[in-house]
Amino acid sequence: MITQKEKEILRRLAFSQREIAESAQMSKLMSDWKKHGSFASDRRPMVTIELWTFSQDIIPSMMECENEEARAIEWQLRSNLANHVLFDDDSIVRPYWPITVPSTFVPFGIEVKTEHANDSTGGDLGHHFISVIHDLADDFHLLKPSVMSVNWEAVKTEEARLFDLFGDILPTKRVCNSINLSPMQNIVHIMSMEDMYMAMYDYPDEFHQMMQMQTDDMMRYLDLLEAEDTLLPTTAEQHLCQGSYCFTDALPSDKEHVKVSDIWGYLDSQETSSISPDMFKEFVWPYYKKLGDRFGRLSYGCCEPVHPLFDSCLHEFENLGKISISPWCDEAFMGECLRGKQIVYLRKPSPNLIGVQSELDEDAVRAHFKQTAQAACGCTLEFAQRDVYHIHNTPDKVKRYVSLIREAYETWWRP
Repeated sequence: MITQKEKEILRRLAFSQREIAESAQMSKLMSDWKKHGSFASDRRPMVTIELWTFSQDIIPSMMECENEEARAIEWQLRSNLANHVLFDDDSIVRPYWPITVPSTFVPFGIEVKTEHANDSTGGDLGHHFISVIHDLADDFHLLKPSVMSVNWEAVKTEEARLFDLFGDILPTKRVCNSINLSPMQNIVHIMSMEDMYMAMYDYPDEFHQMMQMQTDDMMRYLDLLEAEDTLLPTTAEQHLCQGSYCFTDALPSDKEHVKVSDIWGYLDSQETSSISPDMFKEFVWPYYKKLGDRFGRLSYGCCEPVHPLFDSCLHEFENLGKISISPWCDEAFMGECLRGKQIVYLRKPSPNLIGVQSELDEDAVRAHFKQTAQAACGCTLEFAQRDVYHIHNTPDKVKRYVSLIREAYETWWRP
């Protein structure tokens, strides 16, 4: 049970969040994001640092609560404040606690099983997915209809719990973030990547049938979210997969009954990076195009290089609003592709710049971001630093890193 002392700690943090969220600085930041999302002529590049992958280097020393439930809430509240207080990036601090409607989608009705490896401290070092499908033709009968559900009861429980703690200070607010679909990831969760690649060659008909089954189920899942009225506008500070926000003026912001065609969606296919663009176009693209077209706006890509696919496939997404420019992407080529278009050049810098050494190599950081800023001239540029797993307990290093990114785009980038 949460003690009175712990409740006071949580209320103090909730008050701090509300105070920052209502500050003039946050109001200005919201304005900057709106300009960015509307491709305004006076926009500037935006910079966010994804905290959760290295929060263990920051948050534990701040913690005061002892009860497990209280600590989970405290961790989230402190995480909500950390980017603004410690890093001075462009992360939004909200005047509310967001609550989404939980939903589940279990592809092919198959439970995903993993094997984990731990590091010397007992932390999770990595994992391996245990294959269920080995030979697609022999095991095809194991592919069943996907299982999906919506849990409204969990929303009511969470709202009541948080209201009792600090609802008079930091109210809850039901929100809808981007809908994130990763069909190829779902497949490698149940069959190895090698077996997936070989299935394209050995069993092309069965592979297409598997892709069609999953696509049809995902379309039914989107129908379920609509029918259950779980969807809400995604035009502002709602989370957009890949460390970004949903700011846009291209979608309805006040519609009563929101449809999938009114919101942001997300797709990626990093698991197919090793196949040719022609194979992608044959085995993946028809299904991705059908899913992507369902959304009002689409963000595409994770770690995979998108430049080999842009001219052959991805440019056909008429609703494409953001595209991932990962460390393996040809920055200059994508700058040429996106220049003058209303598609955000969402740069994912190499995490090695900030996560490997205890001190920044400032010359290397400057050179890296000079290259990006020059490549993205004429584009709407955004930086989302992801996949940093340790910062050697040096938050000042992260703040300096953000300032160097800004220094680079102020010097080398032009709208």
